Amino acid sequence: MTLNLSFIQAAIVFTVGLHLSATVAQTGAIKIIVGYPAGATSDALTRVMADGLSKRLNQAVIVENKPGAGGNLGGADAARAAPDGYTIFMTTSGIQAINPVLYTKMPFDPNKDLMPVAPLVALNNVLVVHPAVKANSVKEFIALAKAQPNAISYASSGNGTSIHMSGELFKTQAGIDIIHVPYKGAGPALADLLAGQTSMMVDNLPSSMQYIKSGKLRALAVTSKNRVAELPDVPTMIQSGYPNFDVTAWFGLFVPAGTPKPIIDKLYAAVKKSLETPEIKQRWKDLGGWAVGDTPANTKIFIAAEKKKWEQVAQQAKIEAE
Repeated sequence: MTLNLSFIQAAIVFTVGLHLSATVAQTGAIKIIVGYPAGATSDALTRVMADGLSKRLNQAVIVENKPGAGGNLGGADAARAAPDGYTIFMTTSGIQAINPVLYTKMPFDPNKDLMPVAPLVALNNVLVVHPAVKANSVKEFIALAKAQPNAISYASSGNGTSIHMSGELFKTQAGIDIIHVPYKGAGPALADLLAGQTSMMVDNLPSSMQYIKSGKLRALAVTSKNRVAELPDVPTMIQSGYPNFDVTAWFGLFVPAGTPKPIIDKLYAAVKKSLETPEIKQRWKDLGGWAVGDTPANTKIFIAAEKKKWEQVAQQAKIEAE
């Protein structure tokens, strides 16, 4: 007997599609794991998306915070979950593209043990200084740093984080020696910068925006290709003389490897519809970011390019995390 493989494959896809339809109709909630504490940027973004997905999937969606090891603990838990569409992981550029470069021992491989559904949003980073710093531009700050090698400090949210790596990229491209002061999170780092305990930080724009507006911090440049509408007078790093300085913080939803494609497709469709709503568009704009919502295939290409960029930074700065 000759088997019709095309018919069998189609039947399998149809069956899996029915499984997801049944999944989103059941009482068990879909869980989105966040590898960072409540109140972090990733946590805030996740809660917005959880509401959007719940409405579109007609299913309860809950958020579970599992912070630790730069997001690796939450990622490892998500990677070990059943690939049935019930567990989703809110990942970041740091987890997918930086951690594999820095950590000598990873509890999982984020680019093999997890599969992309879609990136959600990209956020600008901004180079900010305390008002006491006598520099009103990137050029003036670099001149100040070169005149006082190892006298100026910059804060970060911790060793190996995207904020730390952005600071190291700046050091490398500008050819300056400034001291890295790591903190356990962006909140404490920002608090000490505001208090004048450190001089500079390359922060995610959402957390610094209110302080820039109030004059408690001075923005010297944003790190994306284009200027930010909310800060029209602040140039980009490219405009400040560094054509290869293009850094954004991005966040996306991934699922355990082995999740059937029809389930990923259904989740992707729900994400796309959510990103198109006025509420989420406005939320992203308020945060100084923009919706991405690219395909899983393009997400993999993007991550590979990001990983290569941060590998070069880590090698030049001789950074390694345990």
